[in-house]
Amino acid sequence: MEMIKPILVVSYEFIQQILFALPRYRLLGWFKAKFLVLNGATIGRRCTFYPGVWIAPGRGLLLGDDVDLALGVLVSTGGGVEIGDRTLIGYRAQIISTNHHIPKQHGRIFGAGHDKAKVTIGPDVWIGGNSLVMPGVTIGEGAVVAGGSVVTKDVPAFSIVGGVPARVIKNREI
Repeated sequence: MEMIKPILVVSYEFIQQILFALPRYRLLGWFKAKFLVLNGATIGRRCTFYPGVWIAPGRGLLLGDDVDLALGVLVSTGGGVEIGDRTLIGYRAQIISTNHHIPKQHGRIFGAGHDKAKVTIGPDVWIGGNSLVMPGVTIGEGAVVAGGSVVTKDVPAFSIVGGVPARVIKNREI
């Protein structure tokens, strides 16, 4: 019984690696979406998965309609990830909902477990390439995250944030 979980994890990773290496044709996107649904995700209509997208473990993911995940996007869904309709996730962006637990004092990190916190991204959001969204963050509707940013705190709706750590640069003009 102890050997079954590692075999299942490696099998999931193997199948995902092959499937998500395929081009972003709509028919292949349908297969990619069905694979994620079989693993516990909820996937909206017309989502685009560029090659190299990595989503693990799959369960806890909710994608709205018309979500676009660009080349090399990584999403860890163990803490839950919800992405609203018409959202663009740029090249090599990372959305992390789990992280290693750091034990107090001199406790060992290896084997200390994980901390999980849901990431919520509203509709009509653009997350620029090479950005990192950390566990527990909520990004409001219509927000823009500049490329290369590290988002560690909530982002207000219709704002533009950037930097490390990301800060509000300005609000989108009305």
